[in-house]
Amino acid sequence: MSKPSGPCVLVTGTGGGGLGEQLVKALRLAGTPYRVVAADITRLSTGPARGDDSVILPPAGADDYLDALLAACRRHGAEVVLPGSEAELKVLSARREEVAAAGLFLPINSRPVIERCMDKLELFRTLEELGVKGPRYVRVTSPADVRDLPVFPMVFKPSTGAGGSVDTFIVQTPEEARTIAEYLCAFRAEFIAQEYVGRYDQEYTVGVLSDMDGNFINSIALRRHTWTSLGCRMRVPNRTGRAELGDTLVISSGISQGDIGPFPEVCGPCEKIAAALGSQGPCNIQLRLVDGEVHLFEINPRFSGTTSLRAMVGFNEADTLIRKHVLGETIESRFPFGSGVILRRLEESLVESK
Repeated sequence: MSKPSGPCVLVTGTGGGGLGEQLVKALRLAGTPYRVVAADITRLSTGPARGDDSVILPPAGADDYLDALLAACRRHGAEVVLPGSEAELKVLSARREEVAAAGLFLPINSRPVIERCMDKLELFRTLEELGVKGPRYVRVTSPADVRDLPVFPMVFKPSTGAGGSVDTFIVQTPEEARTIAEYLCAFRAEFIAQEYVGRYDQEYTVGVLSDMDGNFINSIALRRHTWTSLGCRMRVPNRTGRAELGDTLVISSGISQGDIGPFPEVCGPCEKIAAALGSQGPCNIQLRLVDGEVHLFEINPRFSGTTSLRAMVGFNEADTLIRKHVLGETIESRFPFGSGVILRRLEESLVESK
């Protein structure tokens, strides 16, 4: 079978059901016949089988990571690189000049936006400077820092690198705060105690897409079904007496599904936030809607874990940026796209023994 004739795109981190897999799925849904090189750090992965070609790369932290990546791009004739993990995003952001010098299109946000948003403490300080309302928070470096928290419930989570809500807990009492703080401080230099906001059925992931010059293209939202087994990381009864939060408190997982569409009540405010940050390329904002007001609690300045879900309704971010910046096509701002309910499932793959 002949390979696709369109631009060659190397996607990293394509296994494990994460961002890289989402990017490959989105490219396959595009009208452009992309030739996909699927990269991962191990053959024991579902990722390589998804590509027209595949490559095994060293981990992002390895000294030879970038050299291996660039060599793979030369070998396969890749024109575009899409980082499929946050670890690789950080490395490629820091060394973007070397990637550009190799003639590769790297559609990631600016270095300052990535650095601010991927550190939650720095993000909340930036939001305060921009006048954007965020949750109350406390930086925690020892259990003593949680003695006088401003409100309950709170969410304890790492300041950086908490993909899939790893090491994230709902805390409802001073006793729980002390216990969980002692646990987290045993192996983390710091974490953040962040105000729990809103009801679990009003949680959204909003994508705001700009071109690589920062010009707005379009936005989309997913109202997450956080109460399902795939969508929920943690679920506990509400024991705080705060009825406005509902009977159950929920932390969503890294697997999103739910109602997808334009949702102007959340997309409009998020477009302003992305513009205030100076976002270029993809930007994703996690929030809950409370009494008609957006309460954001996280910004991920990268392609989303819902990238292929968006592509299913005609909002294909990677394809849009490649067509504009690599193929030179004119992209209509606020192009139309569909809406609906997207549900997900697990599937199995057999990696045969050699």
